[in-house]
Amino acid sequence: MNVMEASGLGKRYGRTWALRECTLAIPAGYLAALIGPNGAGKTTLLNLAVGLAQPSTGAVTVLGGRPAGSPVALDGIAFVAQGTPVHKNLSVADMLHLTRNLNRRFDQAYAEARLAELDIPRNRRAGRLSGGQQAQLALTLALARRPRLLVLDEPVAMLDPVARHDFMATVAAAADDGVSVLLSSHVLADLERVANYLILLSRGRVQVAGEVDDLLGSHRMLTGPTGEAGRYSERPVVHVHRAEAQAHLLVRAGADDPVPPGWQAQPVGLEELALAYLREPAAAALPGLDAESSEVAK
Repeated sequence: MNVMEASGLGKRYGRTWALRECTLAIPAGYLAALIGPNGAGKTTLLNLAVGLAQPSTGAVTVLGGRPAGSPVALDGIAFVAQGTPVHKNLSVADMLHLTRNLNRRFDQAYAEARLAELDIPRNRRAGRLSGGQQAQLALTLALARRPRLLVLDEPVAMLDPVARHDFMATVAAAADDGVSVLLSSHVLADLERVANYLILLSRGRVQVAGEVDDLLGSHRMLTGPTGEAGRYSERPVVHVHRAEAQAHLLVRAGADDPVPPGWQAQPVGLEELALAYLREPAAAALPGLDAESSEVAK
């Protein structure tokens, strides 16, 4: 089952396309990282997936083919919008009461136990909590709905490193318990620790999508003489960084592909891979990307 499918999906605001020709399928059971620069269309894609916006073109379904925004779809999705919004004038207890009454399914015991574990007072107004506590409150309310899909839009952007680490640990634990997660974030180091699926957006289009292990396994970083950087053409080059003596080429190549004489090959991390495609979005259209391990929108 796919927790989200998009086909030719696009969203236009006036004459400006926020998202265009988006086609992808995210399988269930993954913690999927959605990354891209500001204005890439990440929030637009998430809003379309949870029914907060309607497509201008194409279609999007969730949870095995359910129309996005339909009651049966929303019953299985929990969404934490950008900035981890809470009602700042309500107490934590009031937030629990409100969320329980607005949802058909809500695990009150889980929510209370988790807030107690986090030392978040039930009688304190949400607006008087720290940023990390507000984020944890929003996440607790979302998880207490026992969703099949948890959608998070930049939930850690304003958090300090400790609060961010604790938040991401909770998200990873939810994924380990079987909740599919779609998480938008700029903090690549955090995503590298927890994500096992990657969707990269740039200029309103999907550039790369696939399992992280497969994507990393099909790319290598080559280091060699700067003067020979332009001669390497056996595999498609995603990005080139030239220094005075050495050049670094991120290429589509597997561990068994030959390395040119005088060059060294190293595996790449998620952050290196993502930055390369963000710097060179046209690289997604190069030939040679393994279609079985990723999907590329051209």
